[in-house]
Amino acid sequence: MKLSNIEAPRILSQLRKVYSQKELAHFLDYSPRHISRWESGQTQIPIAVVPALKEILQGNKKSNLTSEAFTFIDLFAGIGGIRLGFESIGGKCVFTSEWDFYAQKTYAANFGDEHPIAGDITQVNASDIPDHDVLLAGFPCQPFSIAGVSKKNALGKPHGFECTTQGTLFFDVARIIAEKQPKAFLLENVKNLLSHDKGNTFAVIKDTLENQLGYHISYKVINGKHFTPQNRERIIIVGFKDKVEFDWNSIPLPDITIDSPKLSDILHAEDATELDIDEGRFIVGNSGKVCSKYVLTDKLWAYLQAYAAKHKALGNGFGCSVVGPNDTARTLSARYYKDGSEILITRGPGKNPRRLTPRECARLMGFDDSFKIIVSDTRAYKQFGNSVVVPLIEHVAKIMQPHILSLVEKSKMVQEQLVV
Repeated sequence: MKLSNIEAPRILSQLRKVYSQKELAHFLDYSPRHISRWESGQTQIPIAVVPALKEILQGNKKSNLTSEAFTFIDLFAGIGGIRLGFESIGGKCVFTSEWDFYAQKTYAANFGDEHPIAGDITQVNASDIPDHDVLLAGFPCQPFSIAGVSKKNALGKPHGFECTTQGTLFFDVARIIAEKQPKAFLLENVKNLLSHDKGNTFAVIKDTLENQLGYHISYKVINGKHFTPQNRERIIIVGFKDKVEFDWNSIPLPDITIDSPKLSDILHAEDATELDIDEGRFIVGNSGKVCSKYVLTDKLWAYLQAYAAKHKALGNGFGCSVVGPNDTARTLSARYYKDGSEILITRGPGKNPRRLTPRECARLMGFDDSFKIIVSDTRAYKQFGNSVVVPLIEHVAKIMQPHILSLVEKSKMVQEQLVV
């Protein structure tokens, strides 16, 4: 047993000369965050993993990660969370659309400039988009989210499909599917999409995809807390041009009652053992402590406590949420930059709690530590709050993979027959 503990870091070091953290995570069915912690020495490599590491070292696992096995486009791309999931199964992105300038900057910093990022998708002619096998779209959720609907109702503004700035963007997805006829698609949105407008909104979406566009669709609401310590329910809609035996039960959802992720998995260690990959931006160099700017001021903390007490007295559920290393967080939202009230980290009795740092937010969404955070904290909070739980998308991509590859191969055979 002791010998394996000595061997494991050496084997991991050799493997990292060939494979990325993301690839090793894919082979071992762990998260890139686990690989990062093993590599830095923050946590010990489990003995049970050593045989698998040896197998990868002795074999040629990389051949199993088919390079550019299919193509996809990334619509309403944000910072590329959905893209990461489909790159993990061998897909190549051939077109990206994202309207927000700062999200474009983060996206380009992490994925390079192999193709320009298109801005407003409503101004893009569908015929100008490259042919592709899979369409990915996390179309804007604010018109359908509980918070978004409540806010628009309070302001007397329309929501759902009546929201002309965001709600109708689904139909831009539909027009692109109609023009390009991808073999498959994945759409992501908030859970409330199912119940919005008494189910009428989803009925229109389902009818459009199935009856008007002719796709076989399947959908499921999945909670991201199976993969990261965050209660985040989202609906995933997958569609295929041909009928396939798609089984949601193939996703190996960890049992959250036994081994649910905890905030300790994503929080800065604060014991001087964590590598400062962000050069002092979030933690203080040698001490490893989180920078004091993330601790709530006395004034803000007093306000949040008073606000919570007021609504508790009225029987409302509003208020701040203070959590610790052994807890699961509420949903990280795009408004987190305002006061951080939905996820505040305890610092012990008598001390004001603190916000998550943007790096911790990245980890909470399942981005590994190689992901570059180049924008301001405010922008970063918005970007991660609007993103997806990356490991969840990766798992859905894995069960879509055989069907995608089968449809790609079928298409190639048809084309070859036409040439003959």
